[in-house]
Amino acid sequence: MALPGHPPKAERRPVYLGLAAAVLPAMAAMTKLHIRGHEHLPAKGAFVLSPNHYSEIDPIVMAVAVWKSGRVPRFMAKASLFRVPIVGRILRAAGQIPVERSGRQSGGAPMEAARTLVRDELGVIIYPEGSLTRDPDLWPMRGKTGAVRMALEAGVPLIPAAHWGTQHLLPRYGKAIRPFPRKHIQILFGPPVDLSEFAGKTDQRSMTAATDKVMAAIAGLLGELRGEQPPAERFDPAAHGVAETGRFEQRGPRADASGDAGGAGHRGDTGRRDATGGASDDTADGGSGGGDA
Repeated sequence: MALPGHPPKAERRPVYLGLAAAVLPAMAAMTKLHIRGHEHLPAKGAFVLSPNHYSEIDPIVMAVAVWKSGRVPRFMAKASLFRVPIVGRILRAAGQIPVERSGRQSGGAPMEAARTLVRDELGVIIYPEGSLTRDPDLWPMRGKTGAVRMALEAGVPLIPAAHWGTQHLLPRYGKAIRPFPRKHIQILFGPPVDLSEFAGKTDQRSMTAATDKVMAAIAGLLGELRGEQPPAERFDPAAHGVAETGRFEQRGPRADASGDAGGAGHRGDTGRRDATGGASDDTADGGSGGGDA
């Protein structure tokens, strides 16, 4: 199925046209995007998009994929950034969503963001892991509940998504982008996650269960892209003594630092293999029926 092309004029703002003019040619020169499942993104109206996350360049790649799928990508940003003179003006002009992450107003942040989402009929990208995955094999780790809370509060669909290949463009915590040779990146949008059983619930147990359901959907999509079976359980940083935020230094071989991951490896004491080889920078596309960009 062909990609729908540019988002409708009603969603586009001048600042987005400027950003698109700068970002799209650069990404096209460095990458070949193979996008499938874009029909799962609503053509109009609000939605939450939740992808996997293992490279600092993921947001740019996913934003380009959403743009090419016919919607304007938006993110949630710390409210403090909106108070920075120039940065704040750009964020507001681009329609990004401010969220208080600390202080007395932080508790109502998801609710207020949900109201903004519905009022402006936005599509917002939220990474449920909250940071780059700590899983040594680059599978999604345990998620946080913010994405499902917002989707349920707003009453909008939550779309899972997965991508594979950005680690070759910019390895996890890599210091420089590797533009050549041109990288193939596969992107797969899934159908909305059915969260109806959690409607009207706000307790932690229900929100955790809903998040687990979302993370399983994301892992399943990634498994399809990688041609592998994802782990039955998500990696739990706390159980392995790993910090969930900040820079993560993996013990032992770090194949993703060299840009290779997801291939043959060995299983350690954690029951996960350490990725020590695999996909080259010129992997084949993600299969038939997708849109190439």
